[in-house]
Amino acid sequence: MDISYPPETETFRAEARAFLAETLPPDWKGIGALDEDDAWAFARDWRRLLVARGYLSLTWPEEYGGRGLSKLHQVVLMEELALAGVPFGLPQDTFGVKMLANTLLRWGTEEQKSHFLPRILSGEDIWCQGYSEPDAGSDLASLTTRAVPDGEEWVIDGQKVWTSGAHHSDWIFVLARTNREASKHRGISFLLVPLDQPGVEVRPFRMMSGQLHFNEVFFDGARTRADLVVGGVDNGWTVAQSLLGVERGEEAATNPILFRAEVERLVELARLYGKDQDPVVRQRIAWCWSKIEIMRCLGYRILTGWLKGAEPGPESSIAKLYWSEYHTEVTDLAMDIMGLHAQVPVGRPPLRTYRTDDPGAANSSASWSTTYLIARSGTIYAGTSQVQRNILAEKVLGLPREPRLTSP
Repeated sequence: MDISYPPETETFRAEARAFLAETLPPDWKGIGALDEDDAWAFARDWRRLLVARGYLSLTWPEEYGGRGLSKLHQVVLMEELALAGVPFGLPQDTFGVKMLANTLLRWGTEEQKSHFLPRILSGEDIWCQGYSEPDAGSDLASLTTRAVPDGEEWVIDGQKVWTSGAHHSDWIFVLARTNREASKHRGISFLLVPLDQPGVEVRPFRMMSGQLHFNEVFFDGARTRADLVVGGVDNGWTVAQSLLGVERGEEAATNPILFRAEVERLVELARLYGKDQDPVVRQRIAWCWSKIEIMRCLGYRILTGWLKGAEPGPESSIAKLYWSEYHTEVTDLAMDIMGLHAQVPVGRPPLRTYRTDDPGAANSSASWSTTYLIARSGTIYAGTSQVQRNILAEKVLGLPREPRLTSP
């Protein structure tokens, strides 16, 4: 396997490193080292710097405010940002910049791209994702939220759940059933819907970590314009599947970096609690380290397919299952190292509401115990571990399909 990068991307890497050296303080340890208010202030200012440099829209065509560079340039940028301990924009940029913008570039009309892309880039429009429903999470094609035409508008009724950041968002991209006569994977459309309107109710609910991140979103006669369908009416499933592949390459490159930094912090935690010479703790830390190396090699495999433009395949399920199950083990170890101290969290909890704490975070019991709780949700969101195992059993191993319940 040749894992070297071509010269043009290494030139860009030098540019990115120079930018980081010029803009970050000399004593920079990572955004996780800041307190909550300072971290949010830094993240907002940092986003403006990324926009001005063209980094937030690196692969977009120049006519939409991008730099027109390749996917591999994007991977290099994400690697350098992760190593420096700085974010790629604000949390909701995952949905606006990464997911929706790339979906519009592939499937959107010229009017949709010209209107929404500049507003996404400027941060004027904040987006969230309306996919999962109470009875259609991992089996997304079973969704029941409906959209029916009414003159020049769509009228939407139904409910979405686990909607990250909806209470901070202006718009939501929604999968809704627009043809009840079609099979469940067909007859679904991808709609762009404003949240600030009568007929939309957003209800945040508190996670067991104590954070407010997820929401329920209720649609009761909500409306959006008829031309705000992306990819054509009844073609939403195809559009949705392409969106799910957007982050594969970036995550394949950055996950090993973030998880390795977490293990390095875990080693320091063991030293702090005088457990670094305990043979069982040392063995468990070595196990974690070996898993990170496997994750890195798996990432190269996924990255290769992503750069070639391949659609998401079984390797996506392998990666999701791998890192989410691993993360429960490494956070279990952190709790065991802290012992009773873990039951009385002190210090700043993590700023991030998924995966690891931010680079540079202190080894506080609040950081580790909250990350421990967050790790459990990682085995549920973006496809549960059980569903990922079913996918791999049926599509990779060729095992019989799980029996489906039928109505009497």
